[in-house]
Amino acid sequence: MGLRTFKGGVHPHEGKELSKDKPIQEYLPKGDLVYPVSQHIGAPARPIVAVGDTVKMGQMIAEAGGFVSAPIYATVSGTVKAIEPRRVVVGDMVNSIVIENDGEYNSVDFEEVDDISTLSKDEILEKIQKAGIVGMGGAGFPTHVKLSPKEPDKIDYVIANCAECEPYLTSDYRRMLEEPEKLIEGMRIILSLFDNAKGVFGIEDNKKDCIKLISEMVKDEPRMSVQPLRTKYPQGSERQLIYAITRRAINSTMLPADAGAIVDNVDTIVAIYKAVKLGMPLMHRIVTITGDAITNPANYSINIGTNYAELVDAAGGFKTHPMKIISGGPMMGFAMFSLDIPTTKTTSALLCMTEDEVQTAETQATNCINCGRCVEGCPSRIIPSRLADYAENHQEELFEKWNGLECVECGSCSYICPAKRNLVQAIRVMKKTVLDNKRKQA
Repeated sequence: MGLRTFKGGVHPHEGKELSKDKPIQEYLPKGDLVYPVSQHIGAPARPIVAVGDTVKMGQMIAEAGGFVSAPIYATVSGTVKAIEPRRVVVGDMVNSIVIENDGEYNSVDFEEVDDISTLSKDEILEKIQKAGIVGMGGAGFPTHVKLSPKEPDKIDYVIANCAECEPYLTSDYRRMLEEPEKLIEGMRIILSLFDNAKGVFGIEDNKKDCIKLISEMVKDEPRMSVQPLRTKYPQGSERQLIYAITRRAINSTMLPADAGAIVDNVDTIVAIYKAVKLGMPLMHRIVTITGDAITNPANYSINIGTNYAELVDAAGGFKTHPMKIISGGPMMGFAMFSLDIPTTKTTSALLCMTEDEVQTAETQATNCINCGRCVEGCPSRIIPSRLADYAENHQEELFEKWNGLECVECGSCSYICPAKRNLVQAIRVMKKTVLDNKRKQA
């Protein structure tokens, strides 16, 4: 089967060699656990515990604030210490539940299902919703909403996003190698919701061992297959992944379901398996702690709510003082000024980079030389340099006319620009302004 891909994209340094051969280690938190009530797209969750309450691991501590929302569960046992604003990755102060960890990890009982085939579609969706599962590879869209399209019979593809195209990240890679059976069982559960769909595992060809392993495991599955993908950033972007596998294009006015596709990433699919089969809510995820400033880069299975600083200590601390700390990857992650921040459902990695790399990335911007490289690299086939000009001059009408809302904010344009212009940053700000104004007008 040939490699599939999309037009555009770039080839940044992968950096995956630092942690790709490091098996997943379980990390048990030592300090307080902090749970922001907004860890997903949609309405924030509502706390249902009070200061002084004793809680168990797996106990709901915040209920969904609406249909497009998700509950939150304690990932340790202990006492509710506070409900107060705490700093999150993007710098905002978000109302959070703080639990003092008693170190005993007393858990509620989980109800396992012996035969998943006995469950109805509504029962499966209810279990996914109740478990608080959200998209764990990006924005955190509540998964039960994604799996409830208006016309489920028109879904032709359920795509497992196994690309992990963001540099340095290796958590999905380790999950595929070490627990492929959970990924496949999760896919089987999702397929039970869509009678006409086929399951496709889209894997970049820099993960040949994963392609070989999962292909062998699904060779007798009539509804599942593996699609090797060309290694290129942003191959794992939802729109680009759908196009590469189905040759169906979507834009900013469409949902994947409009193209007959549902896309979930590796950790999300495994969480679905745990919720439906084992009765476990979303409490854990895999996080990569990496970068050339980290003493021992590693992949950890963490309790959501664990402090970033603890994970750096677990990885041996800093061997060199980092000049740039990023939550996520270098292309779409968020720069951090403090490690006193809690991990959440959407935390994928912590990247700690040395001074030389930062200085290279932050070369002083110069004027556009009209070389067109940003256009060649743009996966959305728009003109980033022109859109950035419109953004910097606050020309909203022209920005929208020239398809600025189609930008997926992948950062390929900024990465490839020889003038070192902050193209995606300018476009991102203008997109937010345009969308905010549209909402006000509506």
